[in-house]
Amino acid sequence: MAAGAASAAPGVSGVSGVPGASPVSVSPVSASPGSVGAPPPVRPEDRGGDHLTVTVRHAGAGKDGTYELYCHPGGGSHPDVRRACRVLDGRTRWGRDTFAPVQEGSVCTLQYGGPATAHITGTWAGRPVDARYDRRDGCAISRWDGLVPVLPGLGR
Repeated sequence: MAAGAASAAPGVSGVSGVPGASPVSVSPVSASPGSVGAPPPVRPEDRGGDHLTVTVRHAGAGKDGTYELYCHPGGGSHPDVRRACRVLDGRTRWGRDTFAPVQEGSVCTLQYGGPATAHITGTWAGRPVDARYDRRDGCAISRWDGLVPVLPGLGR
């Protein structure tokens, strides 16, 4: 074979007349049955909207655990997605932190609501969330109860 000539092997076409060009390999693409036109499965990181991870401890049987909550569109492992998203939507106001802690210096009743704690992380209304909840006094109990059913109702 002369210098500069390309061999004609199946699936390979040579580029002739172009100095420095190399052969290009072409292979047919075959689709497996059932995959034509089907979108890939939705991964949690691909979902749009709001996503929260709610971890509850020491609240009692059937209430402790870690739950995923998606809103807009609703989904996840939370026991009451629809109501939880509705409560969060109702508490969301422009310029106000939906998960704000009790203000320092607040006067709170000296009552104990039990050992339950919660940690909420994720994204809500486009903002990062990292909020902790407990029931150590009247203000903390009120803050917790304001997020039921995002957090479990303890009715103490």
